[in-house]
Amino acid sequence: MAARAESTPAVPAWQRGRGASWVRPARPQADGLVYIVSSGVFFAAAGVMALLMRTQLATANAEVVTRESYNELLTVHGSAMVFLFAMPLIAGLGNYLVPLMIGARDMAFPRLNALSLWLYLFSGVVMMLSFLAEGGTAQAGWTAYPPLSSQQAGNGMDLWILSLHLIGVSSLLGAINFIVTIHNLRAPGMTWTRMPLFVWSMDVFAWLLLAVLPTLSAGLTLLLLDRQAGTHFFDPTGGGSPLLWQHAFWFFGHPEVYVLILPAMGIISEVLPVFARKPIFGYKAIAFSSVAIAFFSMLVWAHHMFTVGLPNVLNVYFMIASMIIAVPTGMKIFNWLATLWRGNLHFDAPMLYALGFLSIFTVGGLTGIFLAAFPVDWQLHDSYFVVAHFHYTIFGGVVFGLLAGLHYWWPKLYGRLLDERLGKASFWLMFAGFHLTFLPQHFLGLLGMPRRIYTYGEGGLWEGYNMASTIGSYVMGLGVLVILVNMAKTSRTGRRAGNDPWQANTLEWYTTSPPPEHNFDSVPYVASPRPLYDLRRRLKESDAV
Repeated sequence: MAARAESTPAVPAWQRGRGASWVRPARPQADGLVYIVSSGVFFAAAGVMALLMRTQLATANAEVVTRESYNELLTVHGSAMVFLFAMPLIAGLGNYLVPLMIGARDMAFPRLNALSLWLYLFSGVVMMLSFLAEGGTAQAGWTAYPPLSSQQAGNGMDLWILSLHLIGVSSLLGAINFIVTIHNLRAPGMTWTRMPLFVWSMDVFAWLLLAVLPTLSAGLTLLLLDRQAGTHFFDPTGGGSPLLWQHAFWFFGHPEVYVLILPAMGIISEVLPVFARKPIFGYKAIAFSSVAIAFFSMLVWAHHMFTVGLPNVLNVYFMIASMIIAVPTGMKIFNWLATLWRGNLHFDAPMLYALGFLSIFTVGGLTGIFLAAFPVDWQLHDSYFVVAHFHYTIFGGVVFGLLAGLHYWWPKLYGRLLDERLGKASFWLMFAGFHLTFLPQHFLGLLGMPRRIYTYGEGGLWEGYNMASTIGSYVMGLGVLVILVNMAKTSRTGRRAGNDPWQANTLEWYTTSPPPEHNFDSVPYVASPRPLYDLRRRLKESDAV
C-alpha cells in the first residue's frame, strides 16, 4: 500500500489548494463533481422556466409572460434540460464512477477531460446569456425548425447555435475519452462479460454520440450560414428545403433519446440487484440489448416526420423499425422484473427511484408505440399528447434513473448517507407531482391542444387539465427542493457511510468513500460481474475455516 502511494506523481504546490484541485486536469472525481453540481444549477434554471410556462398556462387568457418570452423560455428550457442538464450529469457520473468501476486510476486522457468540462461550462453560460442578446434569445423551439430559426432577427439564435456547437465538441471529446478508458484500462480479469452494466451503457452512450453528433453539427453550421452568409440550404425560395434540417436534426435527435436513456438504464441495472439481494437476471441480454437499441435508434429518425408528406412505403418502414426497438427495450424490462421476482427487496430511496423509473418509462414506451403508428401520429402530431409522451420517456425515465443513481452513489461521492426520510419524501413528491403534471397532458392532446401555444380561450376541459398540470409541476418543484435540502444537509453532517454501505457488487465500493486521488491501492482479480460479492463470500469461507 505504501509503495503504491509513493509511486503517485507529486502534485505541484500551486495545485494543492482547495480551489485549484478542482481545476487541474488530474482528478476525474473533481471533474465529475463539477459536472454534477453545474448540471444541477442548469436543471434548477430550466425548472424555473418550466414553472413560469406552467403558470402562464394554468388559466385561460393569462398574461404572466408575453408570447415572445414564452417562446424564449420554451426554447431554452428544452435545450438546457437535454444539453446542459441530462448529458452533463451522465458525463459527471461517468467521470466519477467509470474508472472506479473498471479498477482504473484515472480516465485515459485527463487533459482532454478537463477541456471537455470547461467547454461545457462555457456553452451553458453562452446559452443563458443569449437572453440578453439583441432581439432576445432563440424563439424557434429546441428543435429550431426553419424558417422560424433561419429568419429570426437579432443575435439570440446565433448564440444558441454557438452554444450547441460548443456542447457538441465537449461531448465528442468526452465520448472519445470514455471509449479509450473502457476499452484499455479495465482491471485484470474484467472481460466484456464481467464488466458492470453501467459501464456497458456508458460505452454504448459514447459510441452513439460519435455516430450522430457530427450530423447535428453539420446542420447547425448550415443553419448559421443561412442566417449570416446568405446561403439557402433551408430556404425553398433559393432552392433549399426546410426538410433537410429536419432530417439532419432528427438523425441526431432520436438517437439522442437513447444517448440519455441508456445510461439511466445502466444505473437501474446496478441498483435493482443490490436492493433485491439477487444477481441481475439475464446479464448478457441486458448488455447486448443496449447495443441493439443504439443500432436501431439510428434507423428510425423519420417517425418524427410522418406529417411532412413522405411516401407511405417510407412511413411503413419507419413505423415497423420504430416498433422493433420495443423488443430489446422490453427485454430489459422483463429482465429487471425477473431480478425483482422473489428477491429480498429493500425499499431505500435508490430502490424507490429505480421502481419509479420502471413504472413511468414503461408507460412512456407504450404511448410511443401508439405514436409510431403513422395514422395515429397524423392525428396526434404536435399536440400535448406528444409533450406528455416525451416527458414520460425523458423526465420519467432519464431523471428518475439519474436520481436513483445519485441517491445510490452519494455515499461514494461524499462518504455520508443521505437522510432516508427526506429521500423517501422527495421520491413521493416527485412521483405524485410527475403524474399530476403529465398524465392530464395526454388528455389535452386528445382534445386537440397544440404544443407550443402560450395561451388559450375560456371554456371546456382545457382549463381543468391545465390547472391540474400546473399544480403537479409545483409539487415536483417541491420534491426537487427536498432533494437539494437533503444533499446540502448530509454532505457534511450526514451519517458516515463506510466503504460499502449497500453491500454492493461492483469495484467502486472496494475503495474508500470518497476515494483517494489514485482510486485504488490494489485491485482484486475480477472473476465475475460481481467481484465484491465474490470477495465477501471468500472472506466468509476463510472465517469459517
